[in-house]
Amino acid sequence: MNSTANAKGALFMVVAMAGFTCNDALVKSVTDAMNVGQIMFVRGLMTTVLVVAIAWWMGALGSWRVMLQPALLLRLVAEILASLAYISALGAMPLANTASILQALPLAVTLGAALFLGEQVGWRRWLAIIAGFAGVLIVIRPGPEGFSMAAVYVIASVVGAAARDLATRRIDPNVSTLFISVITATSITVVGGALIVPMGGWQPMSGDVLSRLAIASVLLLVGYQAIILAMRTGEISFIAPFRYTSLIWAIAIGFLFFGEIPDIWMTVGVAIIVASGLYTFYRENRRRVPAVAQESKPESP
Repeated sequence: MNSTANAKGALFMVVAMAGFTCNDALVKSVTDAMNVGQIMFVRGLMTTVLVVAIAWWMGALGSWRVMLQPALLLRLVAEILASLAYISALGAMPLANTASILQALPLAVTLGAALFLGEQVGWRRWLAIIAGFAGVLIVIRPGPEGFSMAAVYVIASVVGAAARDLATRRIDPNVSTLFISVITATSITVVGGALIVPMGGWQPMSGDVLSRLAIASVLLLVGYQAIILAMRTGEISFIAPFRYTSLIWAIAIGFLFFGEIPDIWMTVGVAIIVASGLYTFYRENRRRVPAVAQESKPESP
């Protein structure tokens, strides 16, 4: 793959991370005005309308029976739990902290692939995983009383997102990506609507709050599409590290709009998480090269 494709893939990844982080910031800004269920419902409804329109225009709508596939059903449950936990964390923890802990997702996926999919993980990557989770603990810094609920929320979101990504690998490739997005957005909307009353009831929304969620839904869709384009355009080993640009966005937005200033311990924890993730990407790339070379080796006569 040429350098131009890699550059485009990296750009798409940067755009995706910007979209996701700005979406998180907008959601965080309305957590005082409504409960998590209402946020999931309103944002999900807007996202559903957008993604259904795009899927219909592209002829990507399929049969809803695919929801009966165990892998897709697991993905939906994991996505819903991850969304519920992460939005709850955004309302209780600084944006930069939640974004930092979320960077442990690639490590969690590698761990899950080793435990549940039987993928081989060498001792070096095991050490990187352990170091990365140690970095998470440094960011969270649980006190004598243990983990705070905010920390529990964000850790739960990482677990849910990792389960979602692992389940995605098992979904029938004939099911289009857009239709999976349609099913996911619709499911989150329905669950969010069901949680509004148990979480405190419907709260009136000002035009400002509604516009923030509308922009957030567009940014969420941009993020989803950009990350798909990134994965399909460049080499994963080259573009994956650019996911850490979300930290730059999170720290900048947290400082400018929420008055959040990272302390030294968070900086140390982030450095460990990023270094562990980059090393994991590096080892994964080293592991794939011999396999690709072996597959491309001409057969002997």
